Amino acid sequence: MAVVDLWSYRDAVEDIDLGDFKVEAVDGEIGKVSEATYRTGGSWIVVETGPWILGKKVMLPAGTIDRIDFDEKKIYVDRSKDEIKNAPEYDPSGYAEQEHRLRLADYYSSFYA
Repeated sequence: MAVVDLWSYRDAVEDIDLGDFKVEAVDGEIGKVSEATYRTGGSWIVVETGPWILGKKVMLPAGTIDRIDFDEKKIYVDRSKDEIKNAPEYDPSGYAEQEHRLRLADYYSSFYA
C-alpha cells in the first residue's frame, strides 16, 4: 500500500474554494465543507455533518480525500461514516494545536496500517 501524507492533498487544489462542497464517505454522504486550509504539510477540511451524527463538525486531514469532483462539487473521502463519527471531536479553539493534530494523525493513520 502506498504511503499517504495525512496533511497534504493528493491532488493540487490551491486557489480552489472547497467551501460548500458535499462530502461523500465510502458508504454515503456525510455533509458539506465549512472550512478548508491549504498549508503545505498541514491541510485539512472541516465538515458539517448531517443529522446522522446530530450535526457534529469534524476535521478531516487532507490526505483522507480520495478525489474531488469539481463539476459536481463533491469531495470523496476514504473513510466510512462510522470512522468519521468516531474521530476525535472537532474543537475550533484548538484545531491547529499540535496535540490535537497528533491525536487526529494517530486516529486516521491507524486505517492505513
